[in-house]
Amino acid sequence: MLRQIKPKNARSKRALAKKEPLAHENTKTVLLLRGTTCSSLIQDVLSDINALKRPYSLRFTKKNDLHPFEDASNLEFFSQKNDASLLLFGSHSKKRPHCMTWVRCFGGQVLDMLEVHVVKDTARTLAQFKSEKCKVGLKPLLSFSGTQFASPVSNQHTLAKSMFTDFFRGGESSTVDVEGLQLMINFAAGEDAQDGSPAKIRMRCWRIITKRSGQRVPRIEVEEMGPRIDFTMGRMKEAETGVWTEAMKKLKGVEARPKKNVDTDVVGDKIGRIHLGKQDLSELQTRKMKGLKRSRDGGTEEVADHTSIISEGDADSTRDVEVKRQKFA
Repeated sequence: MLRQIKPKNARSKRALAKKEPLAHENTKTVLLLRGTTCSSLIQDVLSDINALKRPYSLRFTKKNDLHPFEDASNLEFFSQKNDASLLLFGSHSKKRPHCMTWVRCFGGQVLDMLEVHVVKDTARTLAQFKSEKCKVGLKPLLSFSGTQFASPVSNQHTLAKSMFTDFFRGGESSTVDVEGLQLMINFAAGEDAQDGSPAKIRMRCWRIITKRSGQRVPRIEVEEMGPRIDFTMGRMKEAETGVWTEAMKKLKGVEARPKKNVDTDVVGDKIGRIHLGKQDLSELQTRKMKGLKRSRDGGTEEVADHTSIISEGDADSTRDVEVKRQKFA
């Protein structure tokens, strides 16, 4: 569980009140750190992620002797000091080459961590793509391709999906400007290798271009803008059950109370359900016919059964036969 701090004076009480959870949290800030030994590839990747996350990112260039999975106290200090709940630590060693550790914090303490390794052969930085880049501060579109991300059992890929969504989602907005949808980040994962090792995660960044189509809806094209990174899975540390439950709590009154018999489908359309009472079929309006007309005594009038009447006339030598139609009373 989280450590509870009791204020000793009014000043510390006000400082702790500012750090309490809010009904609407601010946009999360990412802090990028490097270890004592860090390869040039990891430094370039950190620079590219910093460019994608601006202005909600901070990057420290000094070397830090950190070991996140052995001792996370230094990471918690950096998180509290800079008010950053997301940290990205890059390092390089013979045992773990081109290593990146994604860290999430809650309440000033480490919540969960994921370690990935960058594949050097396929990595391309942002500067290696000569295409036009997106503007700073855009909210990206995130897409995850692969059954690994939708696994019902918690694994490295499900944690990676949750982690990447938290890192790149940006700030919340109630309205969407079509002109601001210029960046799409895609994460794709295939099947696990034959030796049982987890599948790689391929990160691709695309710039969305809108062009005239002669119609009301513009024509959409995408162009890769970088960076291009392939990750292999490393170690992971999942959040404790009690701390995760505490982190997922929402204040009362924040969410709108659901309306009875009103739902919203996946597309966002509102669907209502109407309940009708028992219907009396005797009062059902039918086609009006004279033969089905009700009589005064409440019953239905019977139709008079008249046979055809044939009258014979002897005025002429010829026989005239007159047939009269049936008459209804």
